[in-house]
Amino acid sequence: MKKNDIGEGSFCFGVRIIKMVSALSKNIASDAVGKQVVRSGTSIGANIAEAQGAVSKKEFVYHMNIAKKEARETLFWLRIICEAELISENKLKNLIDENNQIIAILVTIVKTSQKKDNL
Repeated sequence: MKKNDIGEGSFCFGVRIIKMVSALSKNIASDAVGKQVVRSGTSIGANIAEAQGAVSKKEFVYHMNIAKKEARETLFWLRIICEAELISENKLKNLIDENNQIIAILVTIVKTSQKKDNL
């Protein structure tokens, strides 16, 4: 995924998170963890969309930072799902890899934006 694809990429990532959670077995642990990962995983794209519509550079950086935090939280929940064996590691590998790419891109975007405007 490239920087200029982050909006669409994060949207598609959110859809894949929802589909993954829909495949979890129905029990109290899966329900609790599933709700958390859906919230954080879809919030990434929502905050990127907010950033893209920002009226100032400061607001842009603010929303990109929130997206970055949500991506890190999503990684936490994906690791929980994996370690608790709610879904096999093989099935989660692509989501985890994609999540790590999103984090790396967001880190770069935030750093670059802050350097340009000394925020």
